[in-house]
Amino acid sequence: MKRYILLALSVCQSLVVLAAEAPRKSTDANLFGHVVDRETHEHIPYASVAVVGTAFGTTTDASGHYFLKNLPVGELTLEVRALGYASGRMTVALERGETRELNFEVAQSGISMDEVVVSASRSETLRREAPALVSVLDAGLFERANASCLAQGLSFQPGVRVEDDCQNCGFTQVRINGLDGHYSQILVDSHPVFSSLTGVYGLEQIPANMIERVEVLRGGGSALYGSSAIGGTINIITREPTRSSAQLSHTLTSLGGSNSYDNNTMLNASIVSESGRAGISVFGQSRHRSGYDHDGDGFTELPVISSQSVGMRSFFRTGAYSRITAQYHHIDEYRRGGDLLKQPPHEAFVAEQTDHAIDGGSLSFDISSADRSNHFNAYASFQNTARKSYYGSKQDLDAYGTTHDLTLAAGMQYVHAFRKLLFMPSELTLGTEYSYDDLSDRSIGYDIRTDQTVHIVGAYLQNEWKTRKWSLLIGGRLDKHSLVDHAIFSPRANVRFNPSESVNLRVSYAGGYRAPQAFDEDMHIAIVGGKRVRIRLADDLKEERSHSVSLSADLYHTFGRVQTNLLVEGFYTRLDDVFALRDIEDTADGGKIKERYNGSGAAVRGLNAEGRAVFTRWFELQAGVTWQRSRYVEPEYWSEDKTVPPVRRMFRTPDLYGYFTASLKPLRNFTADVTGTCTGEMLVQHMAGSGVERDVAVTTPAFCDVNLRLAYDLRVYKEITLQLYGGVQNLFNAYQKDFDKGVDRDSGYIYGPSLPRSWFIGAKVSF
Repeated sequence: MKRYILLALSVCQSLVVLAAEAPRKSTDANLFGHVVDRETHEHIPYASVAVVGTAFGTTTDASGHYFLKNLPVGELTLEVRALGYASGRMTVALERGETRELNFEVAQSGISMDEVVVSASRSETLRREAPALVSVLDAGLFERANASCLAQGLSFQPGVRVEDDCQNCGFTQVRINGLDGHYSQILVDSHPVFSSLTGVYGLEQIPANMIERVEVLRGGGSALYGSSAIGGTINIITREPTRSSAQLSHTLTSLGGSNSYDNNTMLNASIVSESGRAGISVFGQSRHRSGYDHDGDGFTELPVISSQSVGMRSFFRTGAYSRITAQYHHIDEYRRGGDLLKQPPHEAFVAEQTDHAIDGGSLSFDISSADRSNHFNAYASFQNTARKSYYGSKQDLDAYGTTHDLTLAAGMQYVHAFRKLLFMPSELTLGTEYSYDDLSDRSIGYDIRTDQTVHIVGAYLQNEWKTRKWSLLIGGRLDKHSLVDHAIFSPRANVRFNPSESVNLRVSYAGGYRAPQAFDEDMHIAIVGGKRVRIRLADDLKEERSHSVSLSADLYHTFGRVQTNLLVEGFYTRLDDVFALRDIEDTADGGKIKERYNGSGAAVRGLNAEGRAVFTRWFELQAGVTWQRSRYVEPEYWSEDKTVPPVRRMFRTPDLYGYFTASLKPLRNFTADVTGTCTGEMLVQHMAGSGVERDVAVTTPAFCDVNLRLAYDLRVYKEITLQLYGGVQNLFNAYQKDFDKGVDRDSGYIYGPSLPRSWFIGAKVSF
């Protein structure tokens, strides 16, 4: 393992040295100018101005002006991007010692057609020209939804739903296109460092102010990202410094009108050098949420959370066409649910307590040729997680445990653009990736040990023939997983047709797999009816395979001054050798053991639809809906009581769900945002305990979770702005009304909104 890591790092270091030693004589070739609104001719502050294909870029200042110096000589293309405006490009020829003025006029556009994404092909490309459909959640949406963490903002995309699965610990997972969280690959800056352990609570542990944007690639992605990228891929892009700035905010939330509160403080700051050659952004978050008992039985429906996070992302431009990027974050989180929260966990009747210390980071190097026909990237990343835990009931002294998980990943990628290959211009991508995961779990009192080391060596290759109208992509990935005897091949094929810039049509096929290893649910020991449940893997467990097909139409049209976007996507996924659970035995400590084995196949089919309309700069509306069916080929038994009938319908997968967002800005300084999610009926397991005498599959009622946020901006001094905001989450209090009660409750019988009706107020200072 070490030799692969060292090899990747040495290659990266060598390229850095070569780039650093490349001649960087001052060209004294400079560009300056301004960026203005085409209609009003008002200057636009903080618009990004980049030299396409190079590492040069800056932002306009508060007056809407920019300055770029010591640029490469020759013909350069500059691109301007600003929030609420269409992108603009201009080409200019520069000579050594020449300083020229280049001014931009950009048109207002509430709906961007030229977003840049990386998740579709592992290379930056315009969203409308990407071979696969990618949805983007920006930092502004997390703010409008009053999200303090990743989990609270993910649901505002078609096909995506976040749910709470445990009253004791608040375990959340994301479902994409009708498949649960174990079928989704989560990346940080395109790197696979989310392990089986961090996947348990990771959605809540990633602070919202760490996120620049989130890219969601629905459907199979194993051809690019390896194991578990079946239902979809979530790529978390961390905040990158673009200009010198700072923000400080604090939010106070009252949970359910009770004496339980959620206090959240967030800090962001960025510094970029005057030359634009280097920059660093830092973030920090401190959060404390009290435990919340909704039904007064003394047992929490929301656990205590106390967390602190710090991190940074920086870049250094080593040359005109090369740069180094580094990212690091540290997260401490304590969480406790059950009863008697102020007592040691072994004095409680039910306690689920975890104490996490997470360190993660990455180092990457990018270099391109001057003509942009060649691009090379090398990266190394890690995440180290240490956890102390207690999962026990009825004052069990032996339920303490410790877990340690180290994830390493390293890879290299080369992209070459052909002017013409056979019948069309093309882009060849080839890369290799190595990942290592070492998991060690100890249940101290019961002397139960789980040790798992996973090595994955992968190589991928794809070629995309592309023009502005057409693209054909064919590729695949070959993985050798240490827990699988044979190599696993995952193919992909994509066709895109854009008859115009406003019409984007796609058809895609992708194969995927899910490896037989310890998954997140295995590291979360559920407590059902006061019993500890542990899961083991069957000796003959095979990998789970998938085949996914999707067709989509992404349409843009302007009706007078109203800009609209309509997305329609049909999808079908077939699963073979689906992982299932069966009861094996009761243990001497009063718990039970379940075994994961290969059950029958399954099929998921459905339709995503999303519409967006920008009526004026002051009002926009967006909504999405998903209809889907997730069914096993054969009925699957899920209860140890064999009189309980098996089911074909997958649990916790509603056939109908969706979201909506609306933003109203009647005044320049005042904004009202309404966001919400709606979930239709679904099938949920209700295990025997205090709520029911025997295991039963319950059809839950439909519900909607609606949030309201009001904000007012005050100019305090020059470039200092104070924002005061407040609102309510779960406005109509659509909270679950039939929770189990007491020590023998089924803590997994939870299905509604994550919060009861909760009021919040806050303030944010921006520099």
